[in-house]
Amino acid sequence: MINKKQQRVAAIHDLSGFGRCSLAVIIPVLSSMGIQCCPVPTAVLSTHTGGFDDIAIKDLTDYIGAALSQYKKLGIEFDSVYSGFLASAEQIDHCLDFFDAYKNSLKVVDPVMGDHGRPYRTYTPELCGRMGELVDVADVITPNLTEASILLGEQYPEELTAGLVKRWLARLGERVRITVITGVPLAEGAIANVGFDRERGGFWRVDCDYVPASYPGTGDIFAGVLTGSLLSGDSLPIAMDRATSFTQIAIKNTFSYGLEARNGVLFEPSLGRLRDESACGFKRL
Repeated sequence: MINKKQQRVAAIHDLSGFGRCSLAVIIPVLSSMGIQCCPVPTAVLSTHTGGFDDIAIKDLTDYIGAALSQYKKLGIEFDSVYSGFLASAEQIDHCLDFFDAYKNSLKVVDPVMGDHGRPYRTYTPELCGRMGELVDVADVITPNLTEASILLGEQYPEELTAGLVKRWLARLGERVRITVITGVPLAEGAIANVGFDRERGGFWRVDCDYVPASYPGTGDIFAGVLTGSLLSGDSLPIAMDRATSFTQIAIKNTFSYGLEARNGVLFEPSLGRLRDESACGFKRL
């Protein structure tokens, strides 16, 4: 039976044909959660940019505005507009147009800019600087620690105390309702995803098990599950817990088989778990 109240997301991300990231993971994740994902590709790449050479890339800046124009003519509504990897500073304007066209949608920005303390090689200072414009109109942002430090104009830290994390979350919370910073190494030795809901109050954390490997696309999986969970009516801590749990399962499965990191995580066999409503790993920060 078709659910007439099914949620619909416009996902403004790149599409990498190989490597399990961006739209290649966001579409199946949201679909498995019973949410219609409508991709709005910012670029098409043969592979992601981490560890591959001779990548075929097609910039789709002109496509984004044309897609929005047709959606508006057709009267298509979106319950969420969710942006991620952008190929140029001009695409910031197109994302802003999408957010303006769907003012009542849940506006999610994954401010993809860098990792491990460095910007990605395709991200110019102009593009990083303008990312703040999207953050300022968003409802939810999901930066990693590198991206949070860029947004705040702070030096990238090797580890943070719980008190400093709260101050960072509160500062970002002055600009956006929900902030989740992923992969935060805390001074006590834990690695955690941390969040703050300005309207409902409360700082939250979900601790992560350490795995000695780094995989592309895990941020996309996390943010995709978080978006789907929030759309389904979950509170922030429950949404964080569900997103962390699923991402960890995919990482551990991949690591257990010794699969090549640049191929992304083995998430497909676990998609059925996204229907599981249980969540109990969150706690106060």
